[in-house]
Amino acid sequence: MSEPPEIILEVDKLITSFETDRGLIRAVDQVSFSVAEGKTLGIVGESGCGKSVTAMSIVRLLPQPTGKILGGHIYFKGRDLVKASDRELQKIRGGDIGVIFQEPMAALNPLHRIGRQVAEVFLIHKNLSKKDAWHAAKEMLDLVRIPAPEKRMMDYPHHLSGGMRQRVVIAIALACKPSLLIADEPTTALDVTVQAQILDLMDRLQSEIGMSTILITHDLGVIAETCDDVVVMYAGRVVERASAQELFSNPLHAYTRELLHSIPTLDTPSKSVLNTIPGMVAALADHSHGCRFCQRMGRDTVVTRERPLFSEVSPNHWVETCSICYQP
Repeated sequence: MSEPPEIILEVDKLITSFETDRGLIRAVDQVSFSVAEGKTLGIVGESGCGKSVTAMSIVRLLPQPTGKILGGHIYFKGRDLVKASDRELQKIRGGDIGVIFQEPMAALNPLHRIGRQVAEVFLIHKNLSKKDAWHAAKEMLDLVRIPAPEKRMMDYPHHLSGGMRQRVVIAIALACKPSLLIADEPTTALDVTVQAQILDLMDRLQSEIGMSTILITHDLGVIAETCDDVVVMYAGRVVERASAQELFSNPLHAYTRELLHSIPTLDTPSKSVLNTIPGMVAALADHSHGCRFCQRMGRDTVVTRERPLFSEVSPNHWVETCSICYQP
């Protein structure tokens, strides 16, 4: 029997808060998960559930001075990134950990040419000469299948389409062949054809480089197609965690089931009204201490006042065991 893959990243009871006029407010509340070497972990949930804040906490790129990690540990290759110095983090970001940011126009500097922005990664992390860094940048653009990379090197971001800009962001993230890639909504605002191309590209490059991936998305179809394990987040907490196969075949939390019921299937009649989840995610300052999905459903009982246990109900299948939302 082959040994299980080594754990490259372990997030343990992470607490991330923001300073507001109403005091410190938790955006990530004791989140725990791990990523195995060479595997893809999907983090799914509605907007405002803490997915992106969790990702930015891992690389310590929270908005400053308001964003703070107040508790927990983030172990990357055995090193706790919560305690790492700024100099250590500068070497890790873009080197050992690559990040594909959610909005490529915001991630790219509109004042600099594409070639300069890609080459900068090699100058900083690989100490290449300007000539060698420029050549390496051109090879990266070719690797992510940007046509005529020599010409595109001289373009500015606004000269490129959304799909091309996203490929440039991927090229920057993968330039140093990182051990871990964090992809935050890498296909947002892209049409279906380009989305499929980007996902195929990431899958191909992951196989070639052998890296691990954290894929953050609200699209369960993408999760089912690309991920080995899945974390379902709601209101800053993990409500369910399991392998992708187990999660889709046996969802145990009411929120996970509602998400799955919201997906149209081949049997869905044409022009029919899709299922939606009633209510909205509460504002950060209004989160209850107990089951937050029950809070959304308007259940004012003990379940919204006492936090449910997060328990392993079967091998590698963890669920927030609210007496109402946990449905074995």
